[in-house]
Amino acid sequence: MAGIKALARQTAVYGLSSIVGRFLNWGLVPLYVYLFPAEQYGIVSYLYSFTAVMLVILNYGMETGFFRFANSEFNPDKVYTTAMASVGTTSLIFVAIVTVLLRPVSAIMMLPAHEWYVWIMAFIVAVDAFTNIPFAYLRYRNKAWRFAAIKLINIGVNIGLNLFFILLCPLMDRHCPSLISWFYTPLGGQAFGIGWIFVANLLSSLTVLALLLPDIVRCRWQFDGQLLRRMLTYSWPLLVLGVAGIMSQNMGQLTIPYLFAGHEEEARSMVGIYAANMKIAVVMVMFTQAFRYAYEPFIFSQARGQGGDNRKAYCDAMKYFVIFGLLIFLGVMYYLPVLRHFISPAYWEGLRVVPLMMIAELCFGVFFNLSLWYKLTDRTRWGMWLSLICFALMLGLNLWLVPLIGIPDGYMGSAWAALISYAAVMVLSYFLGRRYYPLPYEIGTMTLYTIGAAVLYFVGMKIEWPGAMWATYTVRTLLLLLYLGAVIRRERLPLPGRLQGKKA
Repeated sequence: MAGIKALARQTAVYGLSSIVGRFLNWGLVPLYVYLFPAEQYGIVSYLYSFTAVMLVILNYGMETGFFRFANSEFNPDKVYTTAMASVGTTSLIFVAIVTVLLRPVSAIMMLPAHEWYVWIMAFIVAVDAFTNIPFAYLRYRNKAWRFAAIKLINIGVNIGLNLFFILLCPLMDRHCPSLISWFYTPLGGQAFGIGWIFVANLLSSLTVLALLLPDIVRCRWQFDGQLLRRMLTYSWPLLVLGVAGIMSQNMGQLTIPYLFAGHEEEARSMVGIYAANMKIAVVMVMFTQAFRYAYEPFIFSQARGQGGDNRKAYCDAMKYFVIFGLLIFLGVMYYLPVLRHFISPAYWEGLRVVPLMMIAELCFGVFFNLSLWYKLTDRTRWGMWLSLICFALMLGLNLWLVPLIGIPDGYMGSAWAALISYAAVMVLSYFLGRRYYPLPYEIGTMTLYTIGAAVLYFVGMKIEWPGAMWATYTVRTLLLLLYLGAVIRRERLPLPGRLQGKKA
């Protein structure tokens, strides 16, 4: 239980940066959707989807590889600097290639008129790929607070620059242009539009790089070619896994523009609506990400222990992940009438994707939880195959369902594709794990909580009095407390008062 408590503490700290940061970035969504039409916001979402894929490619599994070898090699700093040297070199090569081939790359991405956007995002992804290794080092050293602080500074700088470039600069350009003309005019001023979003992101990424410099230069740099070969052998399946996984997560945004060629504006509008409503479901993503930050170092450090305690810790982690994931699902769905105001009413037609994407992300989180069996047994190729299966399912279902539903609701096909695909690989990974690394997961308990949450969801959604929303939220809050009370009673969790009594 001590391991689970440590995992919970680490998850809470990482969640601080993830949840608070995502929430603050979430606050930019109304700014974007009110100032820019859906077609323009669709370009932002579409380009960030490509960026997410490239970030995984440029990391090529070295993050997980670092944790694997840092926990087994005699000198973790050598593992760290070897990983940094490798990722830093490939990131520089990537920027050089995009710079030389900028025009054809932009054309392939269906953005021939926006080469500047493409180049800026290429530079951002190169910087972020490199800084992922120092961030992994902070996690390895259990420096969760420093990790969270830098992440929050990054987000604060990004938000501040967004507000500066998008809201303040147009005013200054009219009243005191001399103050900003040196940088504002050369890029096109207000006409640069959504490009300022990418400029803000670039500057915030460079700020992170500067903050991480002490963690980059303080180690004695050692490069071990043999160690790198071992890390690449371990990590290359994770690259395929990661690319397939991130493409699956962004499949809707990536495929919709290609599936409706000739209807570019309508396609980008669908991408914008889909992406904006996914920002509501992002609460589940934040929880999964915070858990992931703490879980990877947790499983490898637990693996060094002996006996059955570590296996029980893995099973407890899965159970509590499901419990709190279901709690988040109920909370978001119960208060969706309030949360929907984070996006413009013009986007509300896409709210139907929220429950589907929340459940899909929960399934993906369980799938990640199950991944420990192939990571601990060095069978990372299984992770690759599972991700490829997920990718194939996601692609096939998108190619079928999105055109079948058509304009303007084709994005619903992407939401259903995500749910079906994640659920399928989750089940498949579970049964494979039973063969190669069997763990006594409390399947009955987790099923019981899932059924209970489903019942509470349907009951809560049936209770709605538009003329008295206070009564609606009161009843739904009581249902939420009912779920929490059932968990506390069944799991015999200590209440805060009891904890204080024990300490006293």
